[in-house]
Amino acid sequence: MKLRIGAVEYLNAKPLICDLSQLLPEAELVLEVPSRLADDLAAGRLDVGLIPVIEYFRGEGYWIIPEIAIASYGPVLSVTLFARKPCLELTSVALDDGSRTSAALVRVLMEQRYHKNVEWLPLPLDVSPESSEADAVLLIGDRAMRAALPGFPYSYDLGREWHEWTGLPFVYAVWVARSGVSKERLVPALLEAKRRGMLRLAQIAWDESRRLGLDAAFCRRYLDSVIRYGLGPRELEGLRHFYRLACAAGLAPPGKTIRLSEPKVVRDLSTY
Repeated sequence: MKLRIGAVEYLNAKPLICDLSQLLPEAELVLEVPSRLADDLAAGRLDVGLIPVIEYFRGEGYWIIPEIAIASYGPVLSVTLFARKPCLELTSVALDDGSRTSAALVRVLMEQRYHKNVEWLPLPLDVSPESSEADAVLLIGDRAMRAALPGFPYSYDLGREWHEWTGLPFVYAVWVARSGVSKERLVPALLEAKRRGMLRLAQIAWDESRRLGLDAAFCRRYLDSVIRYGLGPRELEGLRHFYRLACAAGLAPPGKTIRLSEPKVVRDLSTY
């Protein structure tokens, strides 16, 4: 039976799946939006997924592949709240249906940083943001980077908002495997895919810019300087802090453990 691996279809994930079909020829790779990947992993339709971090804390029996994340230290450019009025005047926000972690992050920011209670509305993937009646719309991924939205004169980069508030990096997604999935070939293959991707950022940026209709130089800077792909001590500190705030907001269950796998050992890093 093939190993089923799911990754987000956005530009920022492409360096993490470089040559993955060659490194794991026995695996089937599926590209989807983050929310659907999380649902498929939870339902057992996937064995491994590059999923929103909030869904790791909501799941059961998961473990995290080490040293790999999609994160930012400050502005991220691909997670943006577009608003018709200033942040402190908002009364309703529509959330991109492709999002889970970013939807949780904007709720944490609004409720705990800005002390605002707003109405939360859905924004389906096939619906134009301009058609929403909400005061603001949250867009993620390639959809956010392509958006101009002239009817929304205010914009808030959630990576910047988080970093200005906490001084910490924000982790958006990590590789997560279900309990029972063998790590012997999986972990080395994902680490090698990342290593190859980091060496090919310029080519990936060029190829994806043509697919997305974005400037190639912008895509290169985004992959080179905006997105961080490590999962080191500072990223883990940011992840821990987000988890505590998500728990306080009722967005994640308490008492979860971050479990990182090494090629031969799964070890607990911290328990909350």
